[in-house]
Amino acid sequence: MLKETVKSLSELYGISGRENEVRDYIISEIKDYADYSVDPLGNLIVFKKGAETPKNKVMLDAHMDEVGFIVTYITDGGLLRFANAGGINTKSFLGRAVRVGKNKIPGVVGLVPVHLVDKAKSRSIPDKDSLYIDIGASTKEEALEYVKPGDSVYFDSDYVEFGENRVKCRALDDRAGCAILVEMIKSDLAYDMYFTFTVQEEIGTRGAQAAAFTVAPDYAICVETTTASDIPGVENEKQVCLLGKGAVVSFMDRSTLYGKELFENAFKLAGEHGIKVQTKTVVAGGNNAGAIHKSRGGVKVLTVSVPCRYLHSPSCVIDFSDVEESYKLIKLLAEEYANA
Repeated sequence: MLKETVKSLSELYGISGRENEVRDYIISEIKDYADYSVDPLGNLIVFKKGAETPKNKVMLDAHMDEVGFIVTYITDGGLLRFANAGGINTKSFLGRAVRVGKNKIPGVVGLVPVHLVDKAKSRSIPDKDSLYIDIGASTKEEALEYVKPGDSVYFDSDYVEFGENRVKCRALDDRAGCAILVEMIKSDLAYDMYFTFTVQEEIGTRGAQAAAFTVAPDYAICVETTTASDIPGVENEKQVCLLGKGAVVSFMDRSTLYGKELFENAFKLAGEHGIKVQTKTVVAGGNNAGAIHKSRGGVKVLTVSVPCRYLHSPSCVIDFSDVEESYKLIKLLAEEYANA
């Protein structure tokens, strides 16, 4: 079921601040297994009754939003100007197919053809403000029949299984994490636990800040994806993590310095239970842990991630075995923290 849940979630659309479709699906999956509520920001907060009442309140978090764009202006010729919603490298969306607005109409990110580009500029990346989205409209009036400023724009990328155990799709960051939590909620738990499916991580971990304040956990586990740069041309020490080598546990990123005892205990537990685990070898990026660990009087927090190539692009790639290893480790850690 875990793979099917990853597929279903990654095919849904939900950029930052527009996570409704993802949240509705998760509710449909967990409503018979747990109690839930939705806060004013749109976070989904879930309480799952376990076999025992825990000594400590544990919260497991995954963000629902994906990176994408928002329409800002429509030209007289019917082309759409847009702004990023989240951190996206311009190189990753040049000429890409997209889906626009409520009805997900097709479009493409357009740019000046290479034949018309000055030789001196032919090797440089175009300025994002020079780009536009073409939905096939000839006039502003025609475009306005389908789209308006403020509408969401999503990468158009199918879910594909390839190789021995690889999966390609948009939004695997962090729908893979959401899938792990959904499957945990459906399982039998040793202790009562809280689960938060949060909004607006990609534009500043805003949902997690509110959700952590509401839940007030003693311990939290952020369930994420993280950059795997195990590709040609990248030195070993810069590869961050490797596909197929298991769950990734961070000791530090740009928003959180994780407690050493939690970091070391993750590897100890993994070793005792034969779970594949690896270290995130580069201090880079950030996630909801940065907001959660500073909530109220402070929260002990750890991030466990699924390695993902081509993060924040239309073609994220994961090895599904890493999802399975992450699930096993996260469940063990949650039980450990509940009775620490």
